Amino acid sequence: MARWCYRHRLVVLLLWVGALFGLGFAATTAGTDYANVFSLPNTDSKRAYDQMEKAFPNSAGDTDTVVWKVDAGTVRDASVRSRIQPVLDEIAGMKGVGKVAGPYQGERGAAQISRNGRIAYAQITFGEQANAVPKELVQKVVDTAQGAERGGLQVELGGQAIQRVQEPPTGLAEMVGILAAAVVLFLAFGSLFAMLLPIGIAIFGVGTGLFSTQLLSHSTAIPDLAPLLATLIGLGVGIDYALFIVTRHRRGILRGLAPEESAVVALNTSGRAVLFAGGTVCIALAGMLVTNLRFLDGVVIGTSLTVVFSVLAATTLLPALLGLLGTRVLSRRQRRKLAARGPEPERASGAAARWSMTVQRRPRTIAALALVVMAILAIPVLSLHLGATDQGNDDATTTTRKAYDLLAEGFGPGFNGPLQVVVTDGDTAALVKSIDGTSGVAAVAALPPANGVTVIQVVPTTSPQSTRTDQLIDTLRDRVIPDAGVTAHVGGVTAVSKDFATITGDRLPYFVATIIGLGFLLLLIAFRSLVVPLTAALMNLIAAAASFGVLVAIFQWGWGLGLLGLGKEGPINAFLPVIMLSLLFGLSMDYQVFLVSRMHEEWVHTKDNARAVRVGLAETGRVINSAALIMVCVFLAFVLSGDAGAAMAGVGLAAAVALDAFILRTALVPAAMHLLGNSNWWLPAGLDKRLPHLAVEPAEASSEEAAPAGGGASVVHGFVRDAEGVPVDGAVLTLLSQGGRQLDRVTSLADGSYIVSVPAPGKYLLSATARSYGTRARHVVVTDEPLVHDVELAEGEVDVDAVN
Repeated sequence: MARWCYRHRLVVLLLWVGALFGLGFAATTAGTDYANVFSLPNTDSKRAYDQMEKAFPNSAGDTDTVVWKVDAGTVRDASVRSRIQPVLDEIAGMKGVGKVAGPYQGERGAAQISRNGRIAYAQITFGEQANAVPKELVQKVVDTAQGAERGGLQVELGGQAIQRVQEPPTGLAEMVGILAAAVVLFLAFGSLFAMLLPIGIAIFGVGTGLFSTQLLSHSTAIPDLAPLLATLIGLGVGIDYALFIVTRHRRGILRGLAPEESAVVALNTSGRAVLFAGGTVCIALAGMLVTNLRFLDGVVIGTSLTVVFSVLAATTLLPALLGLLGTRVLSRRQRRKLAARGPEPERASGAAARWSMTVQRRPRTIAALALVVMAILAIPVLSLHLGATDQGNDDATTTTRKAYDLLAEGFGPGFNGPLQVVVTDGDTAALVKSIDGTSGVAAVAALPPANGVTVIQVVPTTSPQSTRTDQLIDTLRDRVIPDAGVTAHVGGVTAVSKDFATITGDRLPYFVATIIGLGFLLLLIAFRSLVVPLTAALMNLIAAAASFGVLVAIFQWGWGLGLLGLGKEGPINAFLPVIMLSLLFGLSMDYQVFLVSRMHEEWVHTKDNARAVRVGLAETGRVINSAALIMVCVFLAFVLSGDAGAAMAGVGLAAAVALDAFILRTALVPAAMHLLGNSNWWLPAGLDKRLPHLAVEPAEASSEEAAPAGGGASVVHGFVRDAEGVPVDGAVLTLLSQGGRQLDRVTSLADGSYIVSVPAPGKYLLSATARSYGTRARHVVVTDEPLVHDVELAEGEVDVDAVN
């Protein structure tokens, strides 16, 4: 497939451009139909909502609030009323506004004035839900209301529709994330064209995924959070997947392969890992379906579609673009060096190789330090409080936050989250009296009945996010309503948030067990090992605990919120653990696949666990860290999105990816694998026979390739010495076929001499490794005569296996 895409690059490019613009035109023409459907079956708040929908079918529009406060006098003063009432009348006359209920309209309106008379509010009901109200109309309402301000009179507005117009411009977070990724890529590659490749792949993958999700929103319920999260994950995986393939392709060209062959090899190695990694991400995302929270179904659709398109772009469009660029995927300096000196074996030297050797020498110390760091970061998770953020968590400079605070000041902290007790049968008056005498209730009032349903508004004494408000809801449901002998249900936004958090907490263990189990099975099949997937599952749990600890410290405890400009501390959004764990498990599985697949490849070739872990970490560590740095930049950019949920998810995922890549995959995983030794690759023979085969690496070479045709057997012999010419005793020398099959393995003697058997004349790979030294791998060409080949080993240097 890679070769076909490379040779038919213009066709592939035109197909992708056509798909992007075609889907974009269709999506733009059809528009969006995102729906925030919080379906919580078999909950009390859902039953209350169903009864209210039957009784008040025409109250579907979004209701927002205008709040004003005077520094002196009262809001009833003629000077204040003469400024506010004309403004409310003007807003009521705007097209798209249903009605305006102000405080100057009779006895009922008087309840909208605080006891001290200094704060009042009016309710604006739009004709549509918040997402459907035109931003131009909302901005006109805001400008008109705030136009009434003067010295001593403060006017603020709150509500979902109002919140939309104070969000940053759409696409700002994405642009900042892409620019940050571009900087990291340019520093990693040193080439403008190589930098543009991963970004281009991510744009095509995210673009086609988002347009498809937008079209699907007309046929299925997809929340407006879905495209934001899809962009978040799509940019991250799209850039990362292309980065892994482009890195392998550049390595091939530097070693002398023709650009086409290099692209084919890159797709046949790293491309396979990308397919597998993308599949694990989609499976982890699909794990959200286990929670049976219909709100998350649309999130699964949007994010999975974007990941699928990102994988398709990386495996089809990328080889086509590589064909268009040829050797320009290298920097000018690399091209000049290649032309002047010819291909050279790449060496995993420098910091990556030195760190890999350090991990091998001190696995216990490094593992212990990594575990201590992760344990400390995980401590805050013990105080995790799930709930829902509201406009009280907005930045203090926003009008929604100021309106929220004014309402709390004038009418009590519970006013921003009233409870709605929906009565369908029984003595409503007796229930009102019982509720009024309940501890934690600030005010209670029954609204006029409609269609046999009476709604009792209950204002708690505590804020919507307080645990005491949750306790009040339980008291009403478990004691007050049953004792009154009526049929009633407790609803409202605060009750819905509580039920959502309860259900999420109850189902979270099943969800975690599902995605860990599926991930375990995939890694078991891919790497033919029981220990590798067990290690991966344990590491995923450690990463989840530590990343949620960081999230609690920042968003719940408020550490650093001011620096990030993210408003006030509050509970962790109830939906976030499910979404974040899905993405975290998927992304961490990516890094596990890329790291362990290279180790497994080396293990298959040499059966030397220490070498496999050392070479695998030395070769993939730098790329994994670069990929993680890109993801961290992309995720942190979503702090600028203006959406509290996206900002929380962005910070949480950035922390999770950073901890996973820089501590777990770079330190704890390889240290643990060194300590476990050959047991890393243990699999019972009976289980091995029953498991299907799933090749993350290319197929092994045939036996014919392993033993080239020609004359009889021969040998390679010589001496192993260090840079000073001192013989190296106990060095392990392995002879491999070009396909990677081990043919012979010996240990050097005290004088450094060795001799390995060669089955027939041909080209082979001779690998030498020794404790306290690095590894050297060289191709050797053997004829009918014995070949003399001396090997020099140096400290801290690891040769990349020429098989690759």
